[in-house]
Amino acid sequence: MRYLIAMIFAIVAAAAATVFISSHVATWVVERMTFESPDEVANLHDIVFMGVNLLALAIGWAIGWWLGNFERQSEL
Repeated sequence: MRYLIAMIFAIVAAAAATVFISSHVATWVVERMTFESPDEVANLHDIVFMGVNLLALAIGWAIGWWLGNFERQSEL
C-alpha cells in the first residue's frame, strides 16, 4: 500500500507542477540569460521545465512514501 500512496502523491505533485510551476520557473530562468540562437532558448526552457517536473515527482514520491508509513500498524 505504501508504494501506491507514493505513486499517487508523485503523480499529483508532478501534474500540479506541470500546470502551475514549471513553465513560470523555466521562463524566469531563460529571461535571465542571453542567447545567440532561438534553439538555445528552447533547449534551456525544455531542460528547466523537465527538471522542475522531475523534482516535483521526487518530492511527491517522498511525501507519499513518508505518509504511507503511518498506514502500517505497529507490531508489539
